[in-house]
Amino acid sequence: MSFNAAWTQEAAAQYAQLRENAKSSLDSRQQNKKQKAGKAEGLFKQLHDCIQKLLNNPRHPGLRTHKYDSLEHPYDPNAPVFEAYAQNRTPGAYRIFWCYGPKPGEITIIAITPHP
Repeated sequence: MSFNAAWTQEAAAQYAQLRENAKSSLDSRQQNKKQKAGKAEGLFKQLHDCIQKLLNNPRHPGLRTHKYDSLEHPYDPNAPVFEAYAQNRTPGAYRIFWCYGPKPGEITIIAITPHP
């Protein structure tokens, strides 16, 4: 089953900032005629791929999805919040925090943050 995405304001702002960083990196690379993508481009690609996998199958093994207890569910305090890995084995690896809802068939992206 595919899910539709809902975003908190915080998550939408984080995603937009990371997308803008990737676009700036791409523009700079094209202007300087470099072939190798920058870190910002690679990070955004990984995050975008992670979100696509999450929406298609939240239990995808590459996401390593598991419950996360330190964040509160934005719609139901008794419902679980989950963490998915956008990166692994990287210093400051990015994580996506999400939950089901508010409507059936929706996943809410709560936050996109580097792992402490």
